[in-house]
Amino acid sequence: MESGPAIFAGMVFCLFGGGLLAWTATRVRQHRPVAHGVSPVASAAVAGLAAVIFLTVGAWCFTRL
Repeated sequence: MESGPAIFAGMVFCLFGGGLLAWTATRVRQHRPVAHGVSPVASAAVAGLAAVIFLTVGAWCFTRL
């Protein structure tokens, strides 16, 4: 992968994953729903898993430099 697109993709994935993880943690800490109409535990787990996947993909992009 070329370094320009790898840096851009890595930053986008890491920023989104970090933001999603921070938002999910904040909502869970405040005892507020992560998604309306869904089990609080299931929605927090799915959002947390998605955030970790995005952070992992971002880190993988940075290893391709």
